[in-house]
Amino acid sequence: MGAAGMIDARIAPLQARVLAPAARALAARGIGADAITLAGFALGLGGAAAAAAGAFGVALALILLNRVADGLDGAVARLAGPTDRGAFLDIALDFVFYAAVPLGFAFHDPGANALAAAALLAGFIGTGSSFLAHATLSARRGMAPRRAGKGISYLGGLTEGAETIALFVAICLWPGAFATLAWGFAGLCALTTLGRWRAGWRDFG
Repeated sequence: MGAAGMIDARIAPLQARVLAPAARALAARGIGADAITLAGFALGLGGAAAAAAGAFGVALALILLNRVADGLDGAVARLAGPTDRGAFLDIALDFVFYAAVPLGFAFHDPGANALAAAALLAGFIGTGSSFLAHATLSARRGMAPRRAGKGISYLGGLTEGAETIALFVAICLWPGAFATLAWGFAGLCALTTLGRWRAGWRDFG
């Protein structure tokens, strides 16, 4: 895992402390982790729709709320006991959310953004598929430790969750720079994918 790829692991303890009071309050009211995951997913799709409509301030707010929900569902799950269904929902819906945001920008201005969005989505497919393939085979072999607080084994890289959200914040603040930022991040995703392929070749040889 590169230095940039350590951001998620470094901020996780701080995130857990900040969200703990809200998580306890939600759990006390009987609000489960899966409900929070689904609500956060709806917020994230709303952010993508807002970007498509050119309402970039609204898009930014909804994207950040999606991330808050993503932290809260894990915190609530740890209080009640994590489940395989919760882990599945968390990762599956996250990948759709990550894809929906660039798609929203492509819809907003196809001429300027569509090709860059396609490159970014290809980068996301590379990082996502290599991540899930490594996690699946690691679990089968019982060989890779899980990152604290996560439901599946995590293989780090140059572009993880924190870096992707930083990109989303940047494109909402400077939508005119979407194409430049998307192409650059797609390149970083390619490097992450190559690194994970190398890890898979090494680990499963």
